[in-house]
Amino acid sequence: MTGTSNGIIETSMATSSSQHVGLLLLPGFPLMSYAAVVEPMRAANVLSGKQLFRWTNFAAMSSVESSSGVIAPCTRLTAPLPLVDLLFAVAGGNPARFDHRPTFAWLRRIAKTGVRVGGISGGPFILAKAGLMDGHSMTIHWEHAPALREAFPLVHVRRSLFVIDRKRITCAGGTAPLDMMHALIAETHGAALAQSVSDWFLHTDVRPSHGAQRASIVERYHVNDAKLIAALEMMESNMGDPLPRAEIAKRLAISTRQLDRLFANHLGLSFQDQYMEIRLANARAMLRQTGISITGVALANGFSSGSHFSRAYKAKYRKSPREERV
Repeated sequence: MTGTSNGIIETSMATSSSQHVGLLLLPGFPLMSYAAVVEPMRAANVLSGKQLFRWTNFAAMSSVESSSGVIAPCTRLTAPLPLVDLLFAVAGGNPARFDHRPTFAWLRRIAKTGVRVGGISGGPFILAKAGLMDGHSMTIHWEHAPALREAFPLVHVRRSLFVIDRKRITCAGGTAPLDMMHALIAETHGAALAQSVSDWFLHTDVRPSHGAQRASIVERYHVNDAKLIAALEMMESNMGDPLPRAEIAKRLAISTRQLDRLFANHLGLSFQDQYMEIRLANARAMLRQTGISITGVALANGFSSGSHFSRAYKAKYRKSPREERV
């Protein structure tokens, strides 16, 4: 049973010892995602009147700087292997470019102890690079997903807020760790405490693991025409091999003129210009978040050559793809 006494939430499961959670912080880690993991644990301790959780920061150095410039003190990886019950790798920036073999080896040693290992925001990419996601489903922040799929084509990447797959936990970051921690606290200490923690943070609309990471096309494009929404969905799903205008019109059972009017009336752009906007935006994210060659980025977004891509990119962003990477 669960209940309250003097404002204390009684947990429904045995808590003979606190759960030790490790947080491996990578340079430029997102502070919001980090706080969304740590603060629910602190709240669970306060609301239960027990030390249900304790946590330790780990890093290659004795401190690491977040994306917003906050310095976090850490236990170095050269210390004896910690006894943790759960470890999260928290990363931001460009995890595709992170390449520190001692960190990967340390993660593998932790995983071999049999504890749950997870990744937050760009952290799942770090787990994949360490070879820890083979045979597991996973998620990652939508900004890093194209690079992850390119680097690890056999890994099953979902568009979920978080994924719990046996001994692996991956989370898209941002505010999604609040939803993930709600699930983990409920799993270990009961639904009542989990709900109290979420209420404390005014997070009353807890999202399921399969919740959407991004706003819908309706919200992003501010449109509500069903055929236009379907057209945009097809365009976003077919960037490497763009669908011809006539093919999309055929699938929608309308004429190409009707399709053109939809784009002109609702978005103020032609079909071709909107498709170019979508492809260039995706290319920009790939240039910033991956190490894929410029030619590779061009081909992945439906450009027949690097020169064609460079001209279109510079016309849109006033800089070349190469300059975007500097």
